Amino acid sequence: MSSLRIGIDVGGTNTDAVAVDSTGTVLSSHKAATTPEVFDGIRAALAEVLADVDRADVGQVMLGTTHPVNALIRRKDLARVGILRIAAPATLSISPLAGWPRDLADAVRGHVEIIRGGHEYEGTEINPLDEEAVRRFAEACRGQVDAIALTGVTSPANPDHEVRAAALVHEVLGEDFPVTMGHEVGGLGLLERENSAILNGALRFVGEGIVSGLEQALASHQLQAGIYLTQNDGTLLSAAEAMRRPILTIGSGPTNSMRGAAYLSGLSDAIVMDVGGTSADVGLLVDGFPRTSAMAVEIGGVRTNYRMPDLISIGLGGGTIVRTDPELSIGPDSVGYRLTREGLIFGGDTVTLSDLSVRAGRASMGDPTRVASLPQSVVDAGMAWVDDRIQVLTDRIKAARVDMPLIAVGGGAHLVPEEIPGVSKVVRHEHSAVANAIGAAIAEASGSIDRAYRFGDSSREACLDEAKQAATEAAVRAGADPAKVRITTVNEIPMAYMPGDCARVQVKAVGPLLDQN
Repeated sequence: MSSLRIGIDVGGTNTDAVAVDSTGTVLSSHKAATTPEVFDGIRAALAEVLADVDRADVGQVMLGTTHPVNALIRRKDLARVGILRIAAPATLSISPLAGWPRDLADAVRGHVEIIRGGHEYEGTEINPLDEEAVRRFAEACRGQVDAIALTGVTSPANPDHEVRAAALVHEVLGEDFPVTMGHEVGGLGLLERENSAILNGALRFVGEGIVSGLEQALASHQLQAGIYLTQNDGTLLSAAEAMRRPILTIGSGPTNSMRGAAYLSGLSDAIVMDVGGTSADVGLLVDGFPRTSAMAVEIGGVRTNYRMPDLISIGLGGGTIVRTDPELSIGPDSVGYRLTREGLIFGGDTVTLSDLSVRAGRASMGDPTRVASLPQSVVDAGMAWVDDRIQVLTDRIKAARVDMPLIAVGGGAHLVPEEIPGVSKVVRHEHSAVANAIGAAIAEASGSIDRAYRFGDSSREACLDEAKQAATEAAVRAGADPAKVRITTVNEIPMAYMPGDCARVQVKAVGPLLDQN
């Protein structure tokens, strides 16, 4: 019976892996240094957790990875994208890729056109789709681009023109040619949605490489299991969907930690402080899921309307370098995955925050005798620096001046003090160091909807019911058990500047995988 799940999360410093059973009980866990060749680290982590379980019982493997965001930041392995905007003549004044960093735009820009078509906010057609222009665009892209991004005006309200344009592109270039439709990867807001679609197309090779690498890692351990990748809202994408929409996985790391923190602590509303080897991320749990940022999100210097967790990050981690000459200086650089070689407590010669933490009695690891000679004044000043920044982070992330519990997770969670002003209690768990991998292992499938409705056409209740049904159907298509899907989020944002009692409606549905035991 395939009743076990393996969750893997690849961070900049560590690769964590866990095996959990059908009840969510952690059977095995392992934390290893992330390797320069990432999948070597994944194979090693898999070997450790599989040594404690029967591999025949493993039914699913869930992976959270920084591959996509690293590719965009480093401008590596990016595909060239043909860009078609279905929005003429209203949007001709601003061209696609406007506002992009020049080096990134040059790396991904293929053939670009803006043609007639698109819809009003409530879904009625502005202009008929110029089908001949779509065909000419596709022919111009032949042999020149690796992927195509299609974006129509208000396509979340009515995606018909994007769907038809995609069909025409496939007629010209073949059914297997990768096409991203804007309504599948972004919300309302033409330019931001277009940016998300272009970035998704640019990550085509990265998405394929992630899935292929994970398949090979599983094959090396004779594992036959379903493959899923975690996305930025803490839910899952199948391997096929992850290859088609890799942009959706770009913020999965911090989210995995937050979902794992909620699961381990049993708290649904709390601050989560995830301290790794290089950085500390703080976010807020609301009803068990990360609070979503209300601001536009920049990915690799590109403005998108992609829904990301509301996080604050600073350079503070277990591997953060501490200098004492000529005066105390901490970070922001870190030894990262080299901590177990270069930190004092592990036999190295670099002073890190982990060394100070061991000397201060907050952590127990490595060889404490190697830090016994650190001056107490340096230890006190360093830990005071840590405490001050952690307090500032917790104050900034809270929505109101009320004391809240804080869940400390990550390999550097030992840096979090037991008492923090404005925090009712600090919660720790024996598996908190691998909370990110646990968050991946216990993740569910989801579906969401983000579109404008005119309540005057029917009723507010009917529109909300329609949105909930659409989100539920999307969750089922993603693999959720239809009998166990639940609505987790319903947001209504009035659009007072539009006629007819209009509102932007955002709904999210979540459910366990259908084949979960």
